[in-house]
Amino acid sequence: MSTTSARLGLRKTPNRPVKRDRRDRPEKWGSPVTYFIALLLIAVCIAPVLYIVLGGFRTSSQITTNPAAWPHPWVFGNYAQILTSVTFWGEFANSVIVALLSTIGIVVLGLMVSFVIARYDFRLKGAMYSLFAAGLMFPMVIAITPLYIVIKDLGLVDNLFGLVIPQIAFGLPTTVIILVPFLRAIPNEIEEAAAIDGASRLGFFFRMVIPLSVPGVVTVAILAFIGSWNNYVLPLYILNSQANYTLPLGVQAFSSQYSSDTAKVLAFTSLAMLPALIFFSIFEKRIVGGLTGAVKG
Repeated sequence: MSTTSARLGLRKTPNRPVKRDRRDRPEKWGSPVTYFIALLLIAVCIAPVLYIVLGGFRTSSQITTNPAAWPHPWVFGNYAQILTSVTFWGEFANSVIVALLSTIGIVVLGLMVSFVIARYDFRLKGAMYSLFAAGLMFPMVIAITPLYIVIKDLGLVDNLFGLVIPQIAFGLPTTVIILVPFLRAIPNEIEEAAAIDGASRLGFFFRMVIPLSVPGVVTVAILAFIGSWNNYVLPLYILNSQANYTLPLGVQAFSSQYSSDTAKVLAFTSLAMLPALIFFSIFEKRIVGGLTGAVKG
């Protein structure tokens, strides 16, 4: 047997230990202090939300007697009265309309602007990108007074479009900063191949750019929707009639009307913030994945 193997030129290879990749190794636990601080921060963030939600299942007398107790017995009348209220659903519809229109405007305009900055070479290209980056340091609260004057001159006071247009303008900087790295990461070979096949600039944009930039588009859409849903300062200045109120303003008006009924106010507040919480919880991984892709690009 040994002679045969020697003739065939076979050599016995010693058994070498297989090197394991770092990803195959079990992760070591960190310091207990780190986990304690993380759990403490989580508790600080979740506790107010749980208090508001559970407070809606109590009565005002229960909250006054023992503010930190669990509902006993559970009272469902507060939520039932609000869910059957026409005012709540009207404000809910206004918030949905404003959020959807703002999100569509931010995504469409932001994607087009980002495509030009990322794929075209022209003068003042860097200045344009820096201008959008500077917009991140210019919050809406600072410009609320001149913004109100402009909206008043346009005749959009107490109009939902008076909320949509400014929100689109102030949402573009974040959108451009996130989408430009995605569009820059698209290889030039794909654009050249599309041009050889007869695709125009617009054809390349619609057929290749948009499908490849879906993670970034989803991220900016979610951020725009949540930002519009939670916006309070701009509706406070623009909207006058309660028929046009969005939910953040509706919470303030409801709190003033039912200031003595704390439990009902907590129930209204929890229902107003619940859609944004659910929306963010469902698409949380999309947001993280989109931002990670933007950083890598």
